[in-house]
Amino acid sequence: MFTRLDHVGIVCHDLEATAAFYRSVFGFDAVHREVIESQGIREVLMRVNGTDDGHETCLQLIAPVREDSAVSAWLARHGEGVHHLAFGTADVRAAILGLPPGGPAALFDPPRTGSRGTAVTFLHPRDCRGVLTELVEMPRSPA
Repeated sequence: MFTRLDHVGIVCHDLEATAAFYRSVFGFDAVHREVIESQGIREVLMRVNGTDDGHETCLQLIAPVREDSAVSAWLARHGEGVHHLAFGTADVRAAILGLPPGGPAALFDPPRTGSRGTAVTFLHPRDCRGVLTELVEMPRSPA
């Protein structure tokens, strides 16, 4: 059902300083930057490595762009640090349907559009041993 660890989401106050830290200390390169207005965030994806399915594993550095965003509220409550884990899947809708009965429930069904045109949903931390978990489907290449 899952093809890779897609990314680890890290919430921060200063996106550029955090990206500079991961670049200078670990050598990770920024491969994508985006503002996702619907979620009230800015992100920088820092590539960690390639994966067997032809995609990559990244750190997703996240900073709020609005005080009313969920990430802004999370940052105020918890401070900077790990926010969520994201697993890649070839088909996020099939992954939702493949979850065991009585297991984690998808927060968004149908999935929403995420960064880079991905299809995403989240699983509530209470259903995942305290970890906010995201499922990510990369956009399909035109044939």
